Amino acid sequence: MRFVEPDFERLSTGEKRKISLLRSDLLDWFAVNGRDLPWRRPAASEFERICVEVLLQRTRAETVAAIYPSFFGTFGCWSDIAGTPLTVLEDHLKPIGLWRRRAMSLSGLATYAAERNGKFPRDPRILGQAPGVGQYVMNAVLLFQHGQEMPLIDVNMARVLERYVRPRALADIRYDPWLQAASHWLVRRHPIETNWATLDFASAICKAQTPICNSCLVRSRCVSRGQFPSALLT
Repeated sequence: MRFVEPDFERLSTGEKRKISLLRSDLLDWFAVNGRDLPWRRPAASEFERICVEVLLQRTRAETVAAIYPSFFGTFGCWSDIAGTPLTVLEDHLKPIGLWRRRAMSLSGLATYAAERNGKFPRDPRILGQAPGVGQYVMNAVLLFQHGQEMPLIDVNMARVLERYVRPRALADIRYDPWLQAASHWLVRRHPIETNWATLDFASAICKAQTPICNSCLVRSRCVSRGQFPSALLT
């Protein structure tokens, strides 16, 4: 996985200010409306939080939450996953779909981690060469294990930023320079909570098909306001 260094020169002064305001508003919203998911609780381990991000890709958080107790009741560390046959791991993942793909990704990642006592490299260029590590998982590792200000950028975070500020130029969110810079700027303060707040806001308010614009706390600054007239009645 090629590491993309964020270039903040891609952002205008106005865009930086606007995204900083978005962060503040999202954190206030999250404090009241954030989802109570098991991997966000204080008791959740670093292993669980990283592992969950593999499970969350292309899957709803509520779906992953449903298997959380049984999955992590069985697998308590990277070595537990690494030592499990793929077919057995697949059986545990069938309830959330894409189980073969997820099992292979988790097995490769777990083997790599178990061989290093659960410690991943801090350098994204080295970490990106590990099996099962794409940009999203790499950012999750750097965020949760090394405390770096990394965005969990997916289509949901991209949607919030693009609707609020402006659209990206490239189809692939992993390589669009403006979107990468914007997402990194967004999480420069309170990165874990800001990531969670953005994802929850995208799920509850800034939905893909029917955004609830009349409940949006940033609608007065959103460049997309008025583009979803049917959503105002939601």
